[in-house]
Amino acid sequence: MALQDTIDQAIKSAMLAKDNSRLRGLRAIKAAILLAKTEKGPAEAITEATEISVLQKLAKQRRESAEIYQQQNRNDLYTIEMEELAVIEEFLPKQLSQGEVEELVKQIIAETGAASPKDMGKVMGLANQRLAGKADGKTISAIAKTLLAGG
Repeated sequence: MALQDTIDQAIKSAMLAKDNSRLRGLRAIKAAILLAKTEKGPAEAITEATEISVLQKLAKQRRESAEIYQQQNRNDLYTIEMEELAVIEEFLPKQLSQGEVEELVKQIIAETGAASPKDMGKVMGLANQRLAGKADGKTISAIAKTLLAGG
């Protein structure tokens, strides 16, 4: 619940500051959290892992939309998506660098004894658990694929 309280306070601050771009991003987060809570049932509180998952989903949606808008030369819409993405990323855990992810994936490959691309499932299962919220799934997958292929 701490994230929801933090978001509520940030919404109040953004309203007082008349910061519409920040307010848009914060409201999107609040709506997604409320939706996640109702999916769980009225009595259940959502976990921190669920909150991070919701934020990651929102961030991914914004990145994909921004990419499409940029390809279509819609800079007005691209700017809106990037502003919202910046607000969402404030509440996500610090993302690991490419090198840090690569080191952790190497450790996981050693632990699981994975030797070929056939073992991708074992590696990805453990990597997604350990790196949840700290790295993008697409990045983890690309690094694991390269390392398992002998790169």
